Amino acid sequence: TAPESSSEIPGCQTRINSLKYILSKKQKTPLSARGHWSTWPAFASGQTVLKNHKPCCAPEERQSSNKQALLTVPKPRYLEQLESYLRKELQSLDLTKKNSQELKLQPYREIFEFFIDNFKTYKPLLSAIKNEYEVTLAHQKKTIRALEPLKAMVTTVSEECTRQILALQEKEKDEINMLKEEKQRLLKFIDNMKEEKNSLQTQVEHLQTSVAEEYARYLNEYSARKLLLAKLNDMHNEQLDMTRHQVQDIKGEDVVKLTLALKVAQQDLTKAQVKLNTMIADYEDVVPRRDFESLEKKYSDLLQEMKTLQKDFDQLHKEYETLLEIHRETAEERDNFCTELQQVQRNYTPRPNWPKCSEVIPGGADQWGCLAEGKSSSQLVDVLLEEIGTGVLKEINVFPGWGKGDKVPVYLRHEGEVKNKKLTKKDVVSILKDVWKEKIALEQQTGKRSSLPEFFLSYLQKKYGDAAAMEWSYTLYENMQLCRSNHVLSSFYNILTGKVGEQQYHSQNQLISNLQKELAACDSSNSGSLTSKHMALREAFPLKRKESIQELVDASRYKLDSTEDLIDYISLFKEDEEGNTEPFVTKLRSQYVREKQEYLKQLKSKLGDVIEVKADDLKGAFCTIDPDIDDQMLDTYIGLAYQVQREQPGQEVVPVETALERLLAGDVRRVGPSPREGSTAGFEGE
Repeated sequence: TAPESSSEIPGCQTRINSLKYILSKKQKTPLSARGHWSTWPAFASGQTVLKNHKPCCAPEERQSSNKQALLTVPKPRYLEQLESYLRKELQSLDLTKKNSQELKLQPYREIFEFFIDNFKTYKPLLSAIKNEYEVTLAHQKKTIRALEPLKAMVTTVSEECTRQILALQEKEKDEINMLKEEKQRLLKFIDNMKEEKNSLQTQVEHLQTSVAEEYARYLNEYSARKLLLAKLNDMHNEQLDMTRHQVQDIKGEDVVKLTLALKVAQQDLTKAQVKLNTMIADYEDVVPRRDFESLEKKYSDLLQEMKTLQKDFDQLHKEYETLLEIHRETAEERDNFCTELQQVQRNYTPRPNWPKCSEVIPGGADQWGCLAEGKSSSQLVDVLLEEIGTGVLKEINVFPGWGKGDKVPVYLRHEGEVKNKKLTKKDVVSILKDVWKEKIALEQQTGKRSSLPEFFLSYLQKKYGDAAAMEWSYTLYENMQLCRSNHVLSSFYNILTGKVGEQQYHSQNQLISNLQKELAACDSSNSGSLTSKHMALREAFPLKRKESIQELVDASRYKLDSTEDLIDYISLFKEDEEGNTEPFVTKLRSQYVREKQEYLKQLKSKLGDVIEVKADDLKGAFCTIDPDIDDQMLDTYIGLAYQVQREQPGQEVVPVETALERLLAGDVRRVGPSPREGSTAGFEGE
């Protein structure tokens, strides 16, 4: 039956019974020869239609030929009464109400039910059609009711966005006004500077004129001085001549006259001597213009040279301090390495005979050779423990339940024993990849981030049923806990248990995807191969050091001979059935973790020996070690460290170790080059 029958509307059944009674009493419907309801107008014009029917004629031709016959057949009285009743019911409805469409549909529903009751032969089919329509209408109503809150939310969000847009426009308007005022102020400042420049230019011209006049005056005085000296020499020679003549004619001269002449000559000599001394005193410190200009030019050259040398000295001093700091850190690292070396030498043990492990590994020496290829001793120990543990795990038939306490993860809450599904590593990897695929698709569809533990349980329940979900959950959990060297299992386990944030998993996958696109863009010929020079690793990872780039290049060439240089970059990103990647991707992920640890180590060094840290101090430390970090990324890191969204982050403190552990679990990485690397790169460029 339909979810919403006609009985839901008040008085519906009463009106239907009344309609049946009226119609059955007033009209005796004409029946066909077989006792069924008449199919007007077919029952009246059937002979005509059959007579004029042609197998090959078009529907339009048949319609035109029957049109005249249809007009001659009167409409059955019963049909007229039904139409009259329908018009009467529709006119009596109040279409101004909110549910006017439902009220308008009710008369049609009543007439259709009456047809169903009277057409006995077609009653099941008509009832099924009516029920399907009722179900569809009920579903549409339910959908409309579910969408009504979304409509209100959309209206609220639209109003909020409009308000934010107006606020931003108002904010930008104030900023534009401030910039205009700043422009006017700068224009006034420029005008003042121009006026000051013109004033100084006028003063310079005036001083040049004064200097030229002084130079001309000093030149004239110099010439006059030379003439005066020449006159003095002439006068001295004349006095000597007069003295000789006077000595020769002394006997005939008058003594009084000679005495008077001598006094006059002595007075003239005194005046000349005074004037000479005055000129010597006035022009003693005067320098010739030619010597002055030469010394001034030499002084300017020396001053410019001194400024250049001072600038070079300051640059060398800064570089010296940088190198001194690098030397100090290098010395500390050297001392630490020496200490670690001594400790390793003291604890050194002979290298194990790893080939013996092939005796206890399923598959023998071939399987052990594949597992041990390219792994260190520590990694070989993990592989050996995993293989042994996998064998032991397959022998276990049931797992003990963890109980249903609040501290038990939601995907392990079970009382009693749980059956072991005895899955292979290949099966586990396939299931976990499918979990990630379904979760990402759901989040893209809904636009909301879901919790991995809850989604993990719901996925197993949906795929295997509630009864078997715990068996699959315990089996997958035990395999993930055991196989820590497999990236797919270990990363899922760390995120499932909360040791690592889910964003770190997506970030690593995005990093690998971007690198694939970068390498494909460099392959202009679409050959699938590139040389090591054209791998574009430096362009894809501009913040990596040269040593890290070289490690990636070496990892990409591990299967090549020393003479080969053509790298099949597509094969670098392949995975086997158990989720094991090539050394290139493994090295890329290990560098991601190592760079994050180095980044947080610099952050801890910048914070110093403090035990607790405020959000503002943590922001300052981030900005110091990573100057290019933007506000959005900075707020994201602060949110990771404090695990809350706060409007005033500076008022709370957390222990430094707690903040660093939270940052280590999240997706934290350097945005720009470190200040030390930037200064070193500048020094090498010079």
